[in-house]
Parts: sequence; C-alpha cells; structure tokens
Amino acid sequence: MPGIIMADLGGLGYAVLYVLVGGLVGLLLVMLASAILPRILGRLTPNIDEEKEIARGNQAVAEYFGRIVSAGMIGVSIVMAAAVLGGIVSALL
Repeated sequence: MPGIIMADLGGLGYAVLYVLVGGLVGLLLVMLASAILPRILGRLTPNIDEEKEIARGNQAVAEYFGRIVSAGMIGVSIVMAAAVLGGIVSALL
C-alpha cells in the first residue's frame, strides 16, 4: 500500500512541476507576444503609423490596434493553457 501512495505523490509532484514551469513559460510567451504583435501589425499596415494616429486621438485606429493585439495575446494564452493542461493530465495518468 505505501508504494501506491508514493506513486500517486510522485505523479502529483510532476503535475505541480508542469504547472510551475508551464506558468513561467506561458508568462514569458505572453510578454513576448505583447512586444512582437504591435511590430507585426505595423509591418502589415505600412501606410498607417498607428502610434501617431492613436496620439492624435483616432479612435478607430486605437480600437483596431487594441483588438488585434489582444486577440493575438488571447490566442497565445489559450495555446499555453492547453499545453500546461496536457502536461498535468499526462503526469497524473
């Protein structure tokens, strides 16, 4: 019986490890995405300087820019959550 309990605790330890490592990697990827996505959007719209337009008070550009960047960050977050959940499930099985 003690061997079964130790095996369960080992799986739980790996699950906690996956959560911690996955959380740190996810945090880094979301921060990286928040730095890179505005640059990608800037290259996709070369005739529009988003920063100038937002500073001038152009509400349409501000909403478009914010929605595109936030959608990309949410996408990265969903992928990271799925990866962490997969690691947890595999550690507990």
